[in-house]
Amino acid sequence: MIVDLCEGLPERLPTFDVVVVGTGPAGGTLVNELAGRGLDIAVLESGRRRPTRHGDGLRAVEFDGLPIKVYSRERVLGGTSTTWAGLSSPLDDVDLAPRSVLELPAWPLSSRDLAPFYEAAAERYRFPPLASFGAAGFGALRSAGDLAPAWNDLVEKVFLARSEPQNFGTEFADVYERPDVHLFLDATAVELVPDGERRRVQAVRVRTSAGGELMVAGTTVVLATGGIENARLLLLSHGFGERGAGNEHDLVGRGFMNHPKNYHGIVELARPVASLPYYFGCMYRGFAGYAGLRLAEERQRELGLLNSYVRFEPLFPWSDSRGVESLVFLAKKSKLLVDHWRRRGARGDVVVPLRDYAETGDDSDLQNERKGARDWLGLVWNVASDLPRVTRYATSRVLERRSPKVRRVRLRNFMEMEPARANRVRLCERRDVFGSPLPRVESQCTALDRRSLLELHRVLADELARSGVGRLATELSDSDSSRWPIDQDASHHLGTTRMASDPRHGVVDAHARVFGVDNLHVAGGSVFPTSGSANPTFTIVALSIRLAASLRERMGVR
Repeated sequence: MIVDLCEGLPERLPTFDVVVVGTGPAGGTLVNELAGRGLDIAVLESGRRRPTRHGDGLRAVEFDGLPIKVYSRERVLGGTSTTWAGLSSPLDDVDLAPRSVLELPAWPLSSRDLAPFYEAAAERYRFPPLASFGAAGFGALRSAGDLAPAWNDLVEKVFLARSEPQNFGTEFADVYERPDVHLFLDATAVELVPDGERRRVQAVRVRTSAGGELMVAGTTVVLATGGIENARLLLLSHGFGERGAGNEHDLVGRGFMNHPKNYHGIVELARPVASLPYYFGCMYRGFAGYAGLRLAEERQRELGLLNSYVRFEPLFPWSDSRGVESLVFLAKKSKLLVDHWRRRGARGDVVVPLRDYAETGDDSDLQNERKGARDWLGLVWNVASDLPRVTRYATSRVLERRSPKVRRVRLRNFMEMEPARANRVRLCERRDVFGSPLPRVESQCTALDRRSLLELHRVLADELARSGVGRLATELSDSDSSRWPIDQDASHHLGTTRMASDPRHGVVDAHARVFGVDNLHVAGGSVFPTSGSANPTFTIVALSIRLAASLRERMGVR
């Protein structure tokens, strides 16, 4: 059942078995996993079925350091799954294991603990099976190109994106039509209201765009509003104490992590390369994917470094063309040309090489920003104004034998950030339309973050020279940290309600229950104690499946 609170408030609500706040990948998965189990479930979505001016206004955020993109904070049914490009990879063993170099402890879970939930995410939510990331999957392409270098201190990490990214607002919308699921749209959670002893959440206070207010009570409450808003809502809940809910040890909001990214470094290949689909990217068996390079885990532990990675991006004559990027985006939206290549890439072992970074599962601002009629015309103008390069790209895409050989490759860098206490989400002076303080995100790359990527560049340069592949030219330096060039936001907001086995080290326990609040759980990237460098949605969905199983057991349902 779907209720749009913009059209009026219900007269009376029951106490629901479960209240889920948020409908993105974490919240959407939870509702799917809990529905049909004899539970009455309330789902609170701040936005509506489509973006609205009111919802867009609620995306406001202040930041100091790494920027925060507004489209990473969507207020709409489906949350940020309505804008993501589908790129996935599981966390590595080293990401989950204890690391003495970290200021805050690592996960209370292991790769073995997560593996069955990754497989469930693949089976139920169209993520790649774990085998697809290994030698029997995408790794089968390692020897398919013109180079197959042997690395000593480097290992490959595969990233895969479904041809059609999962949108949890549309693809799984049927669950909200069920009689046991009550979806409330235009329902912004502004505070958690405690019971008299402050050991439980009695209700979630909700505000609407029309100025209405209501209380939604639940036996169990789950926050699934993203890495920034989960922390903000806990901090806003002063009924649990001056610091907010679950914040006895001043850890709510701390340990914020992102995946800083940007270009830096050029590889001059020893000889031109016509084909290198494993590293340069391709469509294969229904996925678009590529392999990046990271330091071997033994080397990371030996040197006390983090798990950053780099990927090779071939430089073509049309690289960085706004016209080409606009054409790729228009083709994705029309689905005509792209579906042709997707069908080819899904047939058996046919390999369709990617010809531009915009084709991979990591969309740019141009592709993600909200667009009006003028913006769509602007895309067409971009194509027309750079027609020679667009034509050359299109010819190469249609006639693969006409594609030029690659002589130079640039590095796209993706960093792991350590969970530093100083990187945090806090409340600021500015307020939203409901009078609630806006979140302020303070995040900087630490010395450990920078040193980890510097060492990766150094090892890569040595291995490229040793193997005869080419020469890396990089001026990446830590001599002036204020001008660190890897400074773009990946829109992966992680770690602000971190998972731990001890309340002195985290906000939630190994089953994502908030320490000190018996019926409050948190879902999403905010529970990550460390981030690795993998795109987090695959892990977020796996953890949500695990949380749903824990809740079912806790509540005694099948």
